[in-house]
Amino acid sequence: MRRYRPVHSLTLTQSRIYILPTRAGLWFLVTSLIILLLGVNYENNLVYGASFLLLSLFVLSILHTYSNLAGLSITALSARPCLVGEQAEFELLLRAGSRRDYEAIQLSWVDQAPVSCDLIGDSERRVRLYAQAPARGWWRPGALLIETLYPLGLLRAWTWLETDLKALAWPRPLPGDSLPAGSGSDGSGALLDGRGSDDFLGLEAYQRGMSPRHIAWKQLAAGQGLHAKQFGDHADRQLWLDWNLWPELDVESRLSRLCYWTLKLARQRLEYGLRLPGIEIRPGRGERHRHEVLRALALFGKGKD
Repeated sequence: MRRYRPVHSLTLTQSRIYILPTRAGLWFLVTSLIILLLGVNYENNLVYGASFLLLSLFVLSILHTYSNLAGLSITALSARPCLVGEQAEFELLLRAGSRRDYEAIQLSWVDQAPVSCDLIGDSERRVRLYAQAPARGWWRPGALLIETLYPLGLLRAWTWLETDLKALAWPRPLPGDSLPAGSGSDGSGALLDGRGSDDFLGLEAYQRGMSPRHIAWKQLAAGQGLHAKQFGDHADRQLWLDWNLWPELDVESRLSRLCYWTLKLARQRLEYGLRLPGIEIRPGRGERHRHEVLRALALFGKGKD
């Protein structure tokens, strides 16, 4: 595979499109040549005609397969963040050239399942592709394969494209039973386990050891699974997720534990802040605050963005 520099947008031209027969196309071509040799040997006009028809069909397939990619424009639009090990979503825009139709086009990242799409009567179309995040921080999904076997599957036209898309991978959450002492904003050192006090905070999946008194029977009867009600003190609703809360864990495990509690507190709509070595994010809530905290966890120790 030839290496190209990452681009934001590209229109496919002759210099970027490769075309070769498929296995079926090779058998088709060999069969056509055998029929032609038989026609020469027996001087049979009917056999001549059949071989010329098949060879003409093969040549026409070359033109149609090539033209099914030529002029197609691909633009990189966006990439959504995800957790390590999950699938990140990448959005591309396909734009038809010269008011032509494009059929049976397949797009895929390396080692990922392809996505098939058509541009028939549409000047453009948005396509979403997915790739698994290998590690936390910024990462690129690799080369994009664009190919087609249209119209007969006798030939394969393809090209490789390096986009400038990159996604942010958050740490893989590491569950923890409760926040250690000292996480509360009031400095009381109380543990937050979501089951200890007066105010209803929400629901979480029931785990062994939780009090049966907190089982959400109404949701269970409705077929929504076994959940436990979470309660907490109003004074503890502003919390600090501190790097030093889990001194027994290594760097990646601490980040994963902090990610777990970030997601959990965000679901409970509590105010929380983050303290990392050299980084402090004041307590807050909401989607923007959650993304700010998760971004800090994802890029911790990675240098500049």
